[in-house]
Amino acid sequence: MRKTLLLALALFFAVASFAQNRALILSESFDGNELPEGWSIKENGSGNWSASPTDNAGGVPNEMRLYWNPTFFGKTRLCTPNVDLTGITSVVFSFKHYLDNYQSNASTLGIATSSDNGSTWNVGWSANYNTDGQYSIDQIITTSDMGKSSVMFCIYFDGNASNIDYWYFDDVTISTMEDNDVKLSNIVVANYLSAGDVEVSFSIQNVGSNNISSFEASYEVDGTTVNETFNTSLETFANNQFTFSEKASLIPGNYDLTINIASINGGDDDDISNNVMSKEIKVAMGSTKRIPMIEHFSSSTCGPCVYINTQMHSVCSSNPGKFAYVKYPMYWPSPGDPYNTDEATARKTYYNIGGVPNVIYDGVNIGAVAVTASQLDESINSDAFVKIKGAFNLDGSTINVVADVLPYVALEGCRVFVTVNEKTTYSNTGTNGETEFHHIMMKMLENAEGNELTAEAGEYQRYEFTYDMSQTHVEELSDLEVAVWVQHYNSMEVFNSTFLNEYTEHNYPIQNLQMTENGNNLDIVWEAPETGNPTGYDIIVNGELVAENTQNTSYSFSNVESYYIVEVVAKYGETESIGVVVNNISESGNDNDDPCNAPTNLGAIIEKDVEGYEYKFKVTMTWDAVEGATGYEVYVNGSWFGMSSDNFYIAGSDNEGTFDFAVTTLCANGESEMSESYTVVVDDDALEEYTNRFEIYPNPAEDFVKISSDNNQISVIRIYNVIGVMIEEIEVNSNDIEINISNYNPGVYFFNIDGEVVKVIRN
Repeated sequence: MRKTLLLALALFFAVASFAQNRALILSESFDGNELPEGWSIKENGSGNWSASPTDNAGGVPNEMRLYWNPTFFGKTRLCTPNVDLTGITSVVFSFKHYLDNYQSNASTLGIATSSDNGSTWNVGWSANYNTDGQYSIDQIITTSDMGKSSVMFCIYFDGNASNIDYWYFDDVTISTMEDNDVKLSNIVVANYLSAGDVEVSFSIQNVGSNNISSFEASYEVDGTTVNETFNTSLETFANNQFTFSEKASLIPGNYDLTINIASINGGDDDDISNNVMSKEIKVAMGSTKRIPMIEHFSSSTCGPCVYINTQMHSVCSSNPGKFAYVKYPMYWPSPGDPYNTDEATARKTYYNIGGVPNVIYDGVNIGAVAVTASQLDESINSDAFVKIKGAFNLDGSTINVVADVLPYVALEGCRVFVTVNEKTTYSNTGTNGETEFHHIMMKMLENAEGNELTAEAGEYQRYEFTYDMSQTHVEELSDLEVAVWVQHYNSMEVFNSTFLNEYTEHNYPIQNLQMTENGNNLDIVWEAPETGNPTGYDIIVNGELVAENTQNTSYSFSNVESYYIVEVVAKYGETESIGVVVNNISESGNDNDDPCNAPTNLGAIIEKDVEGYEYKFKVTMTWDAVEGATGYEVYVNGSWFGMSSDNFYIAGSDNEGTFDFAVTTLCANGESEMSESYTVVVDDDALEEYTNRFEIYPNPAEDFVKISSDNNQISVIRIYNVIGVMIEEIEVNSNDIEINISNYNPGVYFFNIDGEVVKVIRN
């Protein structure tokens, strides 16, 4: 259902000019698979730029990538569409970038502007870079092109392209600057956590011209809100991380965590659109040791690969059991490694690898460097929330693989990858002088696309494969290893990995694990595995080993905690099965069944030529507050426009036109459906009709307001205070009414009369 309001005040037709308090002139996150419409490459390097499905610069995939080949010397420019800067004397140009450098020689990166479509460029900022790293740039630009009606911006590279491997760019914005404006830039809480007391940290950036000495922030999770005032000293563009003093106490389950910046320097933030941020976090039923996954792209025809291969072999030989590993032989440099396969090439395409050597560590491209022993130690000393167990054996030349995967958190969009590697090979000798190679991939099971994994927390999955290894490049069937890892296919995050037990039967888990309440005790019982003879069972309750190698198939314990998660593992001498989990947490602990309702009673309060307001028209979009809401998402003409922590949103325009807006509610258990759309149609011809439809007097008023209509019967009047909270609803069903406002506090109120909104001042 649509509601239409004919107003005399005008709004621009396009969302682009329907501006927030902070004027966002341009925003581009490069989410497509090619250069965005209106963007261009100028001068050199037109063939060196491409969209990359990576997030190296610090945004989200995709991003723009500058590649060294074909090599050039000089400038290449990534150019924006022309923008109108009439009346604007300075802007803030922001972007993220990541340099993957090839050698130590410095290259120049800069921002420049042009008001003659690229014939003349004026430099607004530049810096030299010669080391790998991720950077975030915010620069005030005040070139001579400011104030002109058609200005092009560019990010430019100046140097020898062969000095770099890649340079990644993302999240370009051009905006004006407010006096007081803090941006909530990140929620520094892991996506996956262990149960217990969780520190809630976040990062902010001062994007206003005034220094920030204090601010008030809050977080909301699982129906609990925590407020705190933070004292600081942040200059313009400075960043800092803060942690709430009060931790969040969370049991296993899924949660929406929302952080809101309520005020800065004891007053209002000039731009509230960047003050609220939410993320989903998953609190795990348990944890296990993390084994990092190394994926290494190399070739026996690659000279620089020798050094990395030597380093990797040294580190891995000294750190057995601390990693899983696969090396993909590549088809370049020509003639390429003779053990290259289509599956190795598919993994190269997945990671968008452009050259060798290249190392991927737990799904992150670390470039042409070896993994260090300290990196392995750091990983293995951190928790993982997916356990992998399994084994393989041979029947002649046929390999039989069984792998069990136990997620301690709910997983979707993940895949299980399995590679059969040969530990050492010799017959793929090429042109780089190496005579032996390690962890060489022979086969991916079933294939390079992996095996889909969607599972609830505690729901283990089994994967079984059979393959005739005589169809591969394998040299010695007695020299095989099988690597298994779980990876989110889109984000590339690796949850955990392992090498399977070699040349042995798989250890089967227990069956039919159950938990029942028995007075003040909880009893657990299970059945022996369907195959095999365990030497005993380990019992883990809420992450603690409470019984080791017990011979029983039952266990009882006192019921004193708020929840219990029990895992039973079958032991087979020095090896063990995957665990089987049972819990007494209802609905994964915290899932809220209360509905997240969409906002209702949408309206628009339009004011013209408001003193001190930068636009001709000030538009306050309003709706009734929704119980349990943690925030609201605002959509204009079908596109996301902004976020609000209150039940109103302010925007502005200098032009006439029509727009639709709708709102969704953010709740602890998700986001609501879209509200009814509210359409505002504006033209000057409607002014007299609007002003004559209702007579409201006196205005300003002290005790009573009279509302009358000659032509229309009034049905309902809803009265809102200045922050958009409805304080009274009156059913009328007549042509006139007198409303007592003597008990209202002095100030501004908005009367929604059958959809028409009028401002009333109470003296």
